[in-house]
Amino acid sequence: MTTGSMARSVGLVAVGSMVANVCAYFVHLPASAWLSTDAYGEFAVLLQATLVLGVPALAVQAVTAREVVAGRPIGSLVRLGGITAAAVAMLAAIAVWPFTVFAHTGAVATAAAFTVAPLLVLIAVGQGIIQGRTEFRRLAWVIGTVGVARTVPPFVALAFGGGPASALVATMAGAVAAAVLVAWQARLVAPEAGSMSLPRLSPASVLQASQVQLVLISATSVDLLLARAVLGESDSGVYALGTVASKVAFWLPQAVGLVVFPRLADAQRSAATLRTAIMVLVGLSAATTLASVAGGPLVPIVIGEDYRPVAGLLWLFAITGGALAVLQVALLAAIARHRTRIAAVPWVVLAVEVVLILTCATSVAGLAVIAAGSAVVAAALTVTVLSRDDTVRP
Repeated sequence: MTTGSMARSVGLVAVGSMVANVCAYFVHLPASAWLSTDAYGEFAVLLQATLVLGVPALAVQAVTAREVVAGRPIGSLVRLGGITAAAVAMLAAIAVWPFTVFAHTGAVATAAAFTVAPLLVLIAVGQGIIQGRTEFRRLAWVIGTVGVARTVPPFVALAFGGGPASALVATMAGAVAAAVLVAWQARLVAPEAGSMSLPRLSPASVLQASQVQLVLISATSVDLLLARAVLGESDSGVYALGTVASKVAFWLPQAVGLVVFPRLADAQRSAATLRTAIMVLVGLSAATTLASVAGGPLVPIVIGEDYRPVAGLLWLFAITGGALAVLQVALLAAIARHRTRIAAVPWVVLAVEVVLILTCATSVAGLAVIAAGSAVVAAALTVTVLSRDDTVRP
């Protein structure tokens, strides 16, 4: 892939990702405006919990894309995706009741949200096939369309006066439609046959990638998931709005990781590709941080006075998201190079963050500072360890 074609691919996927992310975060605006702070906090925390349960979906897409490039038969990848989806469905079913007790959420809303998780795995299989075939124009269209399909139904439910449960049931229905759409598109580009000489693909490959993706998603979610426990229901709703800025800063550059993933797997180009990607991500982080500074005063005007306490903190949330975007690319490099043990670094930082949140976070600002500091430390240490590992293991 030439530099020009890579730039075009990144641009295309970035557009599709931006559409999906705008849709995903646009729903927070009516939700925060039309629901009480308590109800919005429930809605936001359940959406985030769904992403945590959907961690295997991220691993499945990475493994699927890598194996498609290697020439593995599509049938084996579909079977692997089906097994993973079934396992996620069982885990989600078991987790419903404990989560309702811990996070003080409704049973119906929790069940609907958790049902989305196995659907995300099925969506990931199709997207991985398209990504592995380097059909980036199609991938961009699919990502954007899936985002719309998952966002419009809950928006409609909220517009008609529905609460968190109704919105999350609508989200589940949209995920079903998205899964059907992605399966159709993947069939159009799937090769007729693959190499039968490759070793058998084990679910362990998904587990190895999953623990790397799990630490990333946990790092992006732990502050919000614990907010209701340490701040209370009302302040957690205020904090949830602030995390929208961190999620925008985190997901905005995801196209970079999708396109550079094959180069990260190349021993000769991995280090240079990682450095370039980090430079791009730091620049985007600076831009989103400045935008958050400028947009902060608009929060009480656009959203409401209840959210004024977070208006001056949006820049801090943006720094959190930007640092986590750097961590994401570093961990993708670890997966691509089969060096998943490097994930131990952010796991340790995450454990420290949890302890700090549970013992020191007593306000929205305090929790935001802990989250930002942890993200920066995790990203810096992981990149450093990965770079040193590259020098001793070319």
